[in-house]
Amino acid sequence: MRLFRSEEHARKSQSGDSTDVVTLEQVAKLARAWYVKKLTPGWRRHTPEEAEALFTQLGFDREFWRLR
Repeated sequence: MRLFRSEEHARKSQSGDSTDVVTLEQVAKLARAWYVKKLTPGWRRHTPEEAEALFTQLGFDREFWRLR
């Protein structure tokens, strides 16, 4: 993960790869959704299918976020 002061700055810094640019707000939403049940009894890791569905639900739908 690399942090930039703006999306424009991030895009200028990319070396032609297809990485995704996301905001801190998007990362925070993902973190909340990812860890919301981590401390509950019976917690288990997300399956790849569950993780991909969560990414899609939160708008992380570019190729970078596909696990299959």
